[in-house]
Amino acid sequence: MMKHVHIYPLLLVALAGCTGGSKKPGTDTTSAPAFTGANGEVKLITIDPGHFHASLVQKLMYEQIAPTVHVYAPQGPDVADYLAAIEGFNSRADAPTAWTEKTYYGADFLQKALDEKAGNVVVLAGNNNRKIDYITASVNAGLNVFADKPLVISKEGFDKLEAAFNTATEKGLFLYDIMTERFEITTIIQRELSKIPEVFGKLVDGTPDEPAISKESVHHFYKPVAGKTVKRPAWFFDVTQQGEGIVDVTTHLVDLIQWEAFPEQPLKKSDVEILSARHWPTAVTKEQFTQATQMDAFPDFLKNNVADGALQVYSNGEFIYKLRGKTAKVSVIWNFQAPEGTGDTHYSIMRGSLCELIIKQGAEENYKPAVFIRATINDGLATFEAGLQKAVNQDIANMYPGLKLVKLEDKLWTVDIPDKYKVGHEAHFGEVTKTYLRFLKRGKMPEWEVPNMLVKYYTTTSALEMAKKN
Repeated sequence: MMKHVHIYPLLLVALAGCTGGSKKPGTDTTSAPAFTGANGEVKLITIDPGHFHASLVQKLMYEQIAPTVHVYAPQGPDVADYLAAIEGFNSRADAPTAWTEKTYYGADFLQKALDEKAGNVVVLAGNNNRKIDYITASVNAGLNVFADKPLVISKEGFDKLEAAFNTATEKGLFLYDIMTERFEITTIIQRELSKIPEVFGKLVDGTPDEPAISKESVHHFYKPVAGKTVKRPAWFFDVTQQGEGIVDVTTHLVDLIQWEAFPEQPLKKSDVEILSARHWPTAVTKEQFTQATQMDAFPDFLKNNVADGALQVYSNGEFIYKLRGKTAKVSVIWNFQAPEGTGDTHYSIMRGSLCELIIKQGAEENYKPAVFIRATINDGLATFEAGLQKAVNQDIANMYPGLKLVKLEDKLWTVDIPDKYKVGHEAHFGEVTKTYLRFLKRGKMPEWEVPNMLVKYYTTTSALEMAKKN
């Protein structure tokens, strides 16, 4: 069971904080890293956990992370739900965790966290409007930050984020966002195939009507997570606090476009040109709102967004942009609840000069993501197929044993993926956490990570600005 210690005005005994990394994260350095990979040297500070992603960081235990986590938050349902999730992980029958949560409640929770420095890595997942201020305060205090997306939801927030990254660099800190979708096996296969010229050719330039790369996703306000229906906080439905869909979920989609189209390449803001953007609301009835939040009525801060008895949530968005001359499209839709037997879905296509690499997750795929390869050439198909077989059955299968190419039609193939790789969104949090821990131990991040995080948020916040004008 979770050891749970409430700490109110009494001061915690400060644990040794550390600046976590080389003087300039993301660059090679000869200086020794502040972290060594030793057991328990990473000490987590969780600030104002308001999203279930905060608990998913702790779904597993890690030798490098100390089991005691210091939590600072205003007292209320958000932190209570977070603690209940941790208790569930600690008490489960299969591989229970052993976290001890030491909590401080009070209006001064943020200042208390910064004064006490009871750890060296701040975990953030919650109200997205406050997040950039938590980030700024944490790095100014010399603390590393491991934060759920999105880091910012507005152009004003983006300006603060640039300053925060500058501070993090100066102090040798690691500020990193949690990009779980890079660990989805279908996306990995799509990316790996796109890097093989004999199979993919090269990414076409594309047009607004037929982009070189598209990412589309459908999500739901009311859905199960970790075996239970997720309870949404009321502010989740307020786009001034959660952010519009065009700056929230699209963070993942823009990240994947950068990660796949320009792998390991540092990008800059001038590489981005927003061509068009639009947004529209999802209507949520009072009954649906009660289902999702367990609240009897719309709170006062949402009432101005109610029309015809339903809350109008600007959770949907779409934009088309160019990245280094390649046309890309991003689209996100939020429905209230998925039909029985379905769930969140994802569609992606990369168009190469030799083939198209497609991920679908619809009814035909039983709502499980699947990879398809569709040749777009007529001549040299035998040579193409031989290269494709080698790429999947040998090259990629060396990394992921058991993958197998399956031919469906003359110019269409799919990849048979063993179930052991279909671990799902929640398990991906563990993979991102392991990646972050490796960064801390090495004392550096890849040189492209920080600039590409900035380009990502520049793209989403710029698209929102255009959508609001249309």
